[in-house]
Amino acid sequence: MSLFERYLTVWVALCIVAGIALGHVVPGVFHAIGAAEIAKVNLPVAVLIWLMIIPMLIKIDFAALGRVREHWRGIGVTLFINWAVKPFSMAALGWFFIGWLFRPYLPADQIASYIAGLIILAAAPCTAMVFVWSHLTKGEPHFTLSQVALNDTIMVFAFAPIVGLLLGLSAITVPWDTLVLSVVLYIVVPVAIAQVVRRRVLAGGGEASLAALLGRLGPLSLVALLATLVLLFGFQGEQILAQPLVIGLLAVPILIQVYFNAGLAYLLNRLAGERHCVAGPSALIGASNFFELAVAAAISLFGFQSGAALATVVGVLIEVPVMLTVVWIVNRSKAWYERADAAHPATRRA
Repeated sequence: MSLFERYLTVWVALCIVAGIALGHVVPGVFHAIGAAEIAKVNLPVAVLIWLMIIPMLIKIDFAALGRVREHWRGIGVTLFINWAVKPFSMAALGWFFIGWLFRPYLPADQIASYIAGLIILAAAPCTAMVFVWSHLTKGEPHFTLSQVALNDTIMVFAFAPIVGLLLGLSAITVPWDTLVLSVVLYIVVPVAIAQVVRRRVLAGGGEASLAALLGRLGPLSLVALLATLVLLFGFQGEQILAQPLVIGLLAVPILIQVYFNAGLAYLLNRLAGERHCVAGPSALIGASNFFELAVAAAISLFGFQSGAALATVVGVLIEVPVMLTVVWIVNRSKAWYERADAAHPATRRA
């Protein structure tokens, strides 16, 4: 992991402080940025989101879809968790914790928005950081690549319907035009640009040129993320100062869903007979979120000052430390996981 990635939680915390402070010192600047919109799309944030997302999508080789059959059990488990379990379990946790248990401690006018942010956060599986998590668990690289490529393909078609369905079930008005526009702007267009760039770089200089480009773009992507967070907290500052427990309360359902989905994916892979080098990244892909897309979608749908935007940012805040604990659990439990190989060698692949 790079220095930025390793200490992402620290940088996010500093952005919270910087954003809140700047929001009080120069509020006019933030209001001007917030007003720079065309068709409900905030132009400064759109640029920052593209700088976040496109470098990550350049890593994805969609030709890896041809290798999906090699790890069909692990692929099947991860798809089940990502698209049939995680968004719905997060919605249920949001309804229980935010809509009922923690309701007395949260601003009443933001309850629905917080739940919406949690749903958006869980509706898209992670694209970039999972390569780091997979490496730390000695995961099968071809499985990880093919799984991410497949998830990104599905996300183009499934993100908007799942988000729309769960928001509707939560009695939250679904601005379908803005939701579809967000999918086009923050999924379809970035995927297309990233793949064009990837092919041209590979054609011109091969893998070495691609690695060099990704090395230059990686820090830019994280700087764009941090700049977006400063803007968010510049708008959210008053609400956070008035309700300092909000971030901690929003973190509770996020933490539960991470461990629940990771554990379920890990156990299902074991029951299905997959090797540990596939089960590890499967659990991590099943648990992690594409928080860059979530932040962008929440801002587009509900605005800078919404509880939805804040809820997605809490996901960013806890992503690295929580996922590192999942990595630790996966690595520490490898001997337990592989005992089934010795007990039933004929049921598993060599």
